[in-house]
This record gives sequence, C-alpha cells and structure tokens, in this order.
Amino acid sequence: MNYVAPAWLPGGNLQTIWPALYSRRVFGPHPTYRRERWTTTDQDFIDVDWLENTNTHDGAPLLVLFHGLEGTSRSHYSEAFADFASSRNMAYAVPHFRGCSGEINRAPRAYHSGDHEEIGWILQQFRNRHRGPLVAVGVSLGGNALLRWAQEAGETAQATAHAVAAVCSPIDLAAGGYAIGKGFNRLVYTRMFLKTMVPKAIQKLEQFPGLFDGEALLAARDLYEFDNLFTAPLHGFKSTEDYWARASAKPHLHRIRIPALVVNARNDPFVPAWCLPSQADVGAHVTLWQPAHGGHVGFPHGRVPGHVRTMPDAVGSWLLRDLVSSDRPVHG
Repeated sequence: MNYVAPAWLPGGNLQTIWPALYSRRVFGPHPTYRRERWTTTDQDFIDVDWLENTNTHDGAPLLVLFHGLEGTSRSHYSEAFADFASSRNMAYAVPHFRGCSGEINRAPRAYHSGDHEEIGWILQQFRNRHRGPLVAVGVSLGGNALLRWAQEAGETAQATAHAVAAVCSPIDLAAGGYAIGKGFNRLVYTRMFLKTMVPKAIQKLEQFPGLFDGEALLAARDLYEFDNLFTAPLHGFKSTEDYWARASAKPHLHRIRIPALVVNARNDPFVPAWCLPSQADVGAHVTLWQPAHGGHVGFPHGRVPGHVRTMPDAVGSWLLRDLVSSDRPVHG
C-alpha cells in the first residue's frame, strides 16, 4: 500500500481525528442495513447488520467486518467498507461485539482484543448461512481478535474463510496500551473510550451485583485500570498484563495458515512503529503493509475535506485478488 497523506493534513493525530469526524465516504448515501439477532451458546445475543444490496447475486463473495473498540456498523470505516462491498457486488455484514449494537448484552461478559473463540463462532454462523466465498477484515481491536482466531484455527481456518485482513490493529497490546495512556493520547483518546465503556460496565454491574468493584472502576483514568478491573477478570485473565500478553496477535503471526494482510501506519498514535513486526517475524502466509502515514484508521485522501475510501479499496482489493487467484474450493 503506497499511501501518502495529503499535505493539508499532516501528522498521525490529525490523520486519525479528521477522517473520523469530517472526511467523506465518497459514494452514495449512508448504507442501509437490515439487522439480525443471533443467539449465542451462552444464551446471549449478537446483532449483525447486513448491507441491503439488491445487486448481490447468490453465491457472491461475503465481506465480514469486525469493528474496533466501541465501534459499530456506523463507524466511518464500516461505512467506507460498505461502499467498497457495494461497488463490487459483494455481500457485506458487520457483527457487533457484545454491548456495541445499542443494547446491553445479557451475559456477565463484554468483549476483548483476544476474543478468538467469539470470532470463530461468528464466522461459523456466516459460513453456515452464506453459500459463496467469505473474507473478513478486522479494524483495530477487531483485527487483533481476527488474527488470533486465524492463529488458533491454523490449518482449519481455510474451511471457514479464504483470507483475512487486520487494519491498524494493536497486535502488541502492551505497547499500544502504554501509548494510549500517555500525554495527548490519554487526554483525548482515552477519555473518548472511557466515556462509553464505563457506563456500559456500570450497567453490567447493575445486571450482576458484585461482579466487580464499581467504585474503583468509576475512578479509573486509563485503559490499563479499566482492563484490570473489568476486561481482564470478566474474561478469564489474571490482570491487565496477563490479558495484554495472552491476547496479543504479534507473537503468533507465524502460526497463520491462510492469506492474511496486516496493515499498520507507522505514525499511528495508538500503535507505536517500534513494536511492529518485520517480514522476518511472520510466516509465509502473512503480508505486512506499513506505510509511513495514515494515522489510526484514517488514511484520508484528496482535497479538503478528503475521503476515506483509499484504505478500504486497497485492503478489499487485496482480499479479492487472493480470492480470484486461489485454487481452493468454496465451502458452504
């Protein structure tokens, strides 16, 4: 991906914030979705938004997008990928992680960066429902979790998905966690995330009194503290350090056995460039794109106010290129 940021939008923070707030998707109106609710094995639910696309033929490729921390099908990158899918006559769906679809989930849990079992269950539901090829992209947190699924699935992953991509994912969670907890990042991004995460956690405590220390969580001032009090214990981790270490995708990239694209801008304020892997650190199935610019899920392009189709076009085209060139059978 030979991406160069527009001269009017310098620096990783501007390339992160401006596209999310002001840049255009480029093509057409906001996508129209239809929602399905799937019952999970623990009697909770997952809400899935399917792109309404009358041009999609039976057996067309399906693009599944796993959103980032506190994201939805209405996040700027979700709608940009919807544009891409529509332009290629693909089916497109965004499964919401638990608690992110506008309604608090039922179980005493939420979602996290290493939730590969949840990713696997969701992908299997898509595989059961869709006849055509399936490719998946995960953005930020969703990308790390998607890579963890591919790593754990190993050779069996190809029975479900033909290829995967992770965009701006914190594949070294400790490096990303410490980066977002300092300076400008702490003042802006951490506050933004905690503004929605803390109220959801308190709702969870109201559902399950005694689940965690509510007073301590209300006093949390960074994601490290939030993860230590909420994310880690609710999902089987001993501490934030244990969670970050066990959930990070970076140490296991060599285990992936399906085509996987890992995209990280080197000026991403959430993911320090020094922690990114080299091609020597990953297996033959993994392709690394590490452009100098782009910010965190930004990659704006064009004149003011810019648009955000450059990254979805590049990533989506890579996934389709592999699909066309693959001689593996289509399952389903």
